[in-house]
Amino acid sequence: MSPLPTERSLRTTPEGLHWEPSERWVRGVKGDVTVVDSRRPVLVWEPELPVPQYAFPRADVREDLLRPAKNPHTGTHTGSQIFYDLEVGDERVANAAWTFPSAELADHIAFEWFRRPGRGLDHWYEEEEEIFIHPRDPHKRVDAMPSSRHVQVEIDGTLVADTRRPVLLFETALPTRYYIPRQDVRLDLLKPTDHHTGCPYKGTAEYWSWRGDADVPPNLVWSYPEPLPAVGPIRGLLAFFNEAVDIVVDGERQERPVTPFSATLKPSSPRGPEPA
Repeated sequence: MSPLPTERSLRTTPEGLHWEPSERWVRGVKGDVTVVDSRRPVLVWEPELPVPQYAFPRADVREDLLRPAKNPHTGTHTGSQIFYDLEVGDERVANAAWTFPSAELADHIAFEWFRRPGRGLDHWYEEEEEIFIHPRDPHKRVDAMPSSRHVQVEIDGTLVADTRRPVLLFETALPTRYYIPRQDVRLDLLKPTDHHTGCPYKGTAEYWSWRGDADVPPNLVWSYPEPLPAVGPIRGLLAFFNEAVDIVVDGERQERPVTPFSATLKPSSPRGPEPA
């Protein structure tokens, strides 16, 4: 009998790291140089980080490109002590890689991802698909499903969106997001911003803010103009942060959820929340 997801080979180190082997072929590239090429990576979850990272056997890493870090970020990454700078051509990337402080992972090297500008590689690939921001969590699921539910969105008592053809996006550990065709949204009440965020499951989002005087956070509406194939149905549709607006579904007003984004959904925030 196949193991249940909770019974998979997830292991825990004395330092509190969770990790498990991955069967995906992963490559990391800096410029035109392949720095990592591994068919046996492991996924690692740090105690204070909700998303996984990859660590790779040393034999699958171009260690000839790594130098002991000039200014190691000692103590970060769950108390890691060994950090490396990456040298490719004339470019040196500080603290681009490290080893976790665990005997079980001592023979593996982890890398910063380019979600931190200037501190990671340029491109990452799983099989032949480029991946962004951070590795996808194999225990997380994202489904985009066309629906005929009647969805209405209000901001400060004003009806901003009204549709019977939404796409519902179900994502593990997050509230349902309602993606609405632009024709069913009062775009005249919104203003586009220069804010963009990236999501490894959905792609790159663009944002809008409320034009009115309501005390609401900026960038509370977003859309994926070119979503990743797995969530193709949300292409070009608009979604609102449930945490900051009033949503009515089939005549029933939804409670505003409390999520990790709630803390950043404050009117005083100059940028607004990160992607959802």
